[in-house]
Amino acid sequence: MYQELLDHIKKYVQLDPRQQQQFCEKLECVKLKKKAFLLEPGKLCKGNYFITKGCVRQFLINQKLNEQIIHFGIEHWWIADQDSLLNNQPSACYIQAIEETDLLLIREKDRISLAKEIPLLETYFRMMMQKSFVASQRRIGFIFNQTEEERYRHFSKLFPGFVQRVPQYMLASYLGFTPQFLSRLRAKKDL
Repeated sequence: MYQELLDHIKKYVQLDPRQQQQFCEKLECVKLKKKAFLLEPGKLCKGNYFITKGCVRQFLINQKLNEQIIHFGIEHWWIADQDSLLNNQPSACYIQAIEETDLLLIREKDRISLAKEIPLLETYFRMMMQKSFVASQRRIGFIFNQTEEERYRHFSKLFPGFVQRVPQYMLASYLGFTPQFLSRLRAKKDL
């Protein structure tokens, strides 16, 4: 399980065997059953979670009491409530397993101390944060600049297997339209 994460890190930085061991000693395995919560509002996020198997969603409940999905996470992606971690405050969101999910947790205090001891880990986590920020910027741009159909086509093209993996209402929430609209859109022959 750790090898998947070490292989992922190796794509960005080269840790020596001692550094890899030092990092792995701080990891904790977390297993979630389908629909189990990793995080709920009012609780502190413990750290960053690397997904080795499964799928999760991060969402808020809006004023109309509707779920608004802000992130998904699948294999080899990181997920956390960065606001809770950075500001050491209770979370305002949920993180929930869509499928049975295995994750590796690096607690925030351990990530910070390891980054001081192993600067390459600081580089790696900075790069992961930048990639996440770019993905969020692009998503916002798509919501403001594309029609619902364009957003769906674009997302389906980027993540074809993912579209089949998550329930339709969750995908609609993430893309910013109703499940009914998505149903009509998917019914079109050319999609």
